[in-house]
Amino acid sequence: MDPNNPNREFRSTPQYALYQRENFWKSNDGEVSPFNTSPGELERLAQKNLTQNGWLYASSNAGQSYTHTTNRQAFYRHRIIPRMLVDTNARETSHTIFGHAVSAPIGFAPIGINQIYNEDGELPVARVAGELNLPYCLSTAGSQPIEDVGRANDSLTSGGKGVRFFQLYMPHDDALTTSLLKRAVDSGFTACILTLDTWQLGWRHDDVATSNYAFYHGKGADLGLSDPVFQRRLREHEIDPVKQPNEAGALWIDNVWHGRAHTWEKAVWAMKLWKELSGGKPFALKGVQHVDDARRAVDLGFDGIVVSNHAGRQVDGAVASLDALEKIVGAVGDKIYIMYDSGVRSASDVFKALALGAQFVFVGRLWVWGLSIMGEAGVRHVMKSLLADWDILLNVGGFKNVKEIIGNRGALESGPKDYPLQPRTSKL
Repeated sequence: MDPNNPNREFRSTPQYALYQRENFWKSNDGEVSPFNTSPGELERLAQKNLTQNGWLYASSNAGQSYTHTTNRQAFYRHRIIPRMLVDTNARETSHTIFGHAVSAPIGFAPIGINQIYNEDGELPVARVAGELNLPYCLSTAGSQPIEDVGRANDSLTSGGKGVRFFQLYMPHDDALTTSLLKRAVDSGFTACILTLDTWQLGWRHDDVATSNYAFYHGKGADLGLSDPVFQRRLREHEIDPVKQPNEAGALWIDNVWHGRAHTWEKAVWAMKLWKELSGGKPFALKGVQHVDDARRAVDLGFDGIVVSNHAGRQVDGAVASLDALEKIVGAVGDKIYIMYDSGVRSASDVFKALALGAQFVFVGRLWVWGLSIMGEAGVRHVMKSLLADWDILLNVGGFKNVKEIIGNRGALESGPKDYPLQPRTSKL
């Protein structure tokens, strides 16, 4: 790609496609690309770099991985129909989410316990998200204090404030929930996303077989251990987090993944609490897969939903998230802000989710692999590559902006929902 391409005159974001040129040129300077960003290679390199438990936690899915497999099959049945002789010299990759201008319709999905992938945990991930101006979502199961992640997310390169969301796993301890949300507000988080599908972990064979639960082994609980209300709970239980890290981690995570279901009434309570603390900032629900649940979210006044099956990690044999998206968009697509999560591996996957009616897409495992392989530099390489892939897809596919894609079913040819059972040969 010509570095003087006039496209730069038409856009508010960098020409991400030039990252391809940068990597093509590297060998002339005696350099090489950091690593191959093909999803299969990312997975292989991550497995090579991680401990057994780190690898198993990142890659494990519920049951026999049938939901995970179906997620990928659903993407495969939709095919993009490129358009020719479109003036994509005037293309723009940027988008908006909840009023925030961002570089692309792509965000960092909330993933917990980043410390098992890299000793700095969520901090390098938040830094890259801020640098690239992509929304970052911090999990309640994060392994760094909320305040530190907020500071890391503020871009050092542009001097800007990162667009960041706090993903809530809601305790049954209302004082603790209030404390977590207040900390998020005070740390500049701009929206809250309540995850509905994980008040208890799904049955994941590999993790169970290896006792693979970092919190029970004194690792990854710093978000909770830094909370003033939870510190009181530790004292009430006479647990010293320094001398008893396993017990402290267990008390924390047993408040987060507690095994006791919530109700719609409790979700509304959390929304009202967040609105009160934040001055009315957006509140969304993550894990919606049924049309009736989407309609209920609209009726109760939630600002958005994330159509997600937790990437196949919760209910084995469940409906593909992309198939659920189609039905939900058909029912409430014009009434609520719909986001998508689960199984995304490429720019073409992002395109397909948008064309089916999602207004924003979250990516998870891709950046986890990058973090596992090369820390902050790995996350940066993976996400800059994804942005380049996105920019190039718009260019060669004949689409000038995100608005031309969202809800454009004419941009896809879709086959039948014919998902034969396949043996699990890969966790991609």
